[in-house]
Amino acid sequence: MKNILLPLLFFCASVSSAQEGTVTGRITNAINNQPVPFANVAIQGLEKGAVTDENGRYAITGLDPGLYNIQASFVGFKPKTVYEIQVTRARPVQVDFELEEDAADLEEIVVASEFTRSEETPLSARKLNANEIERYPGGNRDISRVIQSLPGVASTASFRNDIIIRGGAPNENKFFIDEIEVPVINHFATQGSSGGPVGILNVNLIKSVDVISGAFPSHRMNALSSFFEFQLKDGRRDKMFTQVTVGASELTLSNEGPLGEKTTYIFSVRRSYLQGLFRLLGLPFLPTFHDFTFKTKTNINDKTELTVLGVGAIDDFVLNFDIPDNENQEERENRLYLLDNLPISSQWNYATGAKLRRFRENGYWTFILSRNMLNNRAFKYAQNDDSDPQNLLFDYLSQESENKFRAENNIFKKNTTLQYGVNYEFSRYHIQNFDRQVLTQDGQELNISSVSLFNSYGGFVQISKKWLNEKLLVSGGVRMDGSDFANTAANPLNQISPRISTSYQVSDNLFWTANAGIYYQKPPYTVLGFQNNEGNYINQENDVRFIRSTHFISGMEFQVPERNRKFSAELFYKRYQNYPTSVRNGIALANLGADFGVIGNEPVRSDAEGRAFGLELLAQQKLYNNFYGIAAMTLVRSEFTNPNTDGFIPSSWDNRFIVSLTAGKRLKKDWEIGARWRFLGGTPYTPFDLELSSLRSNWDVFNQGIFNFNRINALRLNSFHQLDFRIDKKYFFNRWNLNWYFDIQNAYNFRAEQPDILVPQRADNGSIQPDPNDPSRYLLRQVANPAGTILPTVGLIVEF
Repeated sequence: MKNILLPLLFFCASVSSAQEGTVTGRITNAINNQPVPFANVAIQGLEKGAVTDENGRYAITGLDPGLYNIQASFVGFKPKTVYEIQVTRARPVQVDFELEEDAADLEEIVVASEFTRSEETPLSARKLNANEIERYPGGNRDISRVIQSLPGVASTASFRNDIIIRGGAPNENKFFIDEIEVPVINHFATQGSSGGPVGILNVNLIKSVDVISGAFPSHRMNALSSFFEFQLKDGRRDKMFTQVTVGASELTLSNEGPLGEKTTYIFSVRRSYLQGLFRLLGLPFLPTFHDFTFKTKTNINDKTELTVLGVGAIDDFVLNFDIPDNENQEERENRLYLLDNLPISSQWNYATGAKLRRFRENGYWTFILSRNMLNNRAFKYAQNDDSDPQNLLFDYLSQESENKFRAENNIFKKNTTLQYGVNYEFSRYHIQNFDRQVLTQDGQELNISSVSLFNSYGGFVQISKKWLNEKLLVSGGVRMDGSDFANTAANPLNQISPRISTSYQVSDNLFWTANAGIYYQKPPYTVLGFQNNEGNYINQENDVRFIRSTHFISGMEFQVPERNRKFSAELFYKRYQNYPTSVRNGIALANLGADFGVIGNEPVRSDAEGRAFGLELLAQQKLYNNFYGIAAMTLVRSEFTNPNTDGFIPSSWDNRFIVSLTAGKRLKKDWEIGARWRFLGGTPYTPFDLELSSLRSNWDVFNQGIFNFNRINALRLNSFHQLDFRIDKKYFFNRWNLNWYFDIQNAYNFRAEQPDILVPQRADNGSIQPDPNDPSRYLLRQVANPAGTILPTVGLIVEF
């Protein structure tokens, strides 16, 4: 076999110079989808380019393999740059442009490498392209980890993808793919919150992602901290193309191409082999996941296009009872603790939808119909002994399904944009929950089965207008939302969300921006559908409210377009109201954190308040002279009220200080290196109540310590920092490409402090030892629980 492969590789390498790279595409008017003939397309830094024909199509040939920034421009339109397009010999690269009209300058154009600025969201918006996502050091091609390089973004423990934006909880973010909402983007997600250890989305399919952390446009609803706007690539129009990725923990297959003259497709499937890897490492839990993504786009005619999308995942989580060799006492205690507490769980979810866009001369209508569903099952037996039904501690099954419709109209006139629309949602929440760890008011174990149906509705209008030769932009809007989950929420007049943003061009490259707005979000379904043993929907009867957040933001942005560089600084303040508070322990759900499990499946009151405020600094260098980088620093305070304390206390997301430094360099012969260093201030946590925890009657039910909620977030962890490093090497052949990468997470093996765990002392046979001085208690002790280890990853990507 070796004798065959070596001559084959040599032959491919020897003929690789026979072909050169090509960039093709189409340029259209973003307003009406009409082609833009005779537009200029140029390669930044090279004297190579092309002019579009009367159908808006172009082709640039004679390019060496590599990364290029490509610019498109035409008189009467704003120039646009697409960064870091990978050109190969294997097939032409497809790059389409949608240019926006520019009424202020109809006589000449200046081709500049600008950063995108949206009229609806002129501040607090960041964009990452596909190549930035793929090569991100320590990201392991996971979009949720890549987002952590942006200002204002923090995260939890290294094995989680919880995204914390400007001190807000992870469930305050919403995700859209090609304008279709996808509620879950991580495997093993925490129901009622967000995050998980691995992202669902395959970066091979992503064209770009916009992260909007403030100044939300009126057509987006039901989020308090951020919106993520993912745009998937369109399938190739010329021929089929395949990509296979082999990583340390998964295998991915992607494919794209045409389905006739008017339709293209793109899809991917992925399967993990984490279960085998974790078994070899001797870990007490064995996760396995599968996911899929597909998209088709049909140009029905020049004025009508239809996009169909689907995303889904299947996750299984079982326990590993094999005893590792050479296990020491501390490792044994940690393994037994995890085995006693981790449930056996399975989860699946999907989101699918269709988007129909109908263009006209001065704008377009957009109609979106979608459905998504989450199925979550978890159960646990005492001592993992399922031979006796009396050992069952809890058995949880729930389903969330949503059916959504949106209609939006965009009208463009000189210096003015008008948007308006409506939305409707029918959702179903089903739960079957037996839980010995939760007692009702009459002392009975929780045992419920219920189905809840909800209708939600809303509408919006937004107007953006430019003055002073387009130097001043003002965008204002209002939306109203209602839902029949409670009396107050059912009236949309109780959830009026006004917002206004402004941007002023102080000089050619300097902008001042500001925003103020009120935003609302529904509590999670675990709160809305909670039912007691008597069949009462406690939270609905308590008139649970929409959570409200008021934002104030102001900042400056300075661009250096000739060097693809920008600097920005933003001050932000968020005030929360109507946040759910747990009736059982008196703390705001925002302070519960997010781990594997369920958040909000309990009685609540909408009476907690919170605030988050701080400063974000950003310096971003897009690819220029083979160098790129992002430096972000955030100072943030996040605080909430709690009935057990006076005034505001730090929330679970109060990192205080966040730094992320990412840089990379493209070298000769298609080598590339990159590194990322990030620093997070230590987060607060709540200590254990040792007196209550040690009672045998409590430990036999909970198998873990009971928190002292009279000292909510009274302690704080040490700061966290980590260095990640990555090397890429690409090979370009005539009909296929090869890329291998070596990624090291936590290169200097930093051990991050986490809250101690409380473990019982055990006899040699593994049984828990009672306290000899008090037989009603167990002997417990606190054990350090650091996280982090050097994690090298080798991956191979083959394209053909």
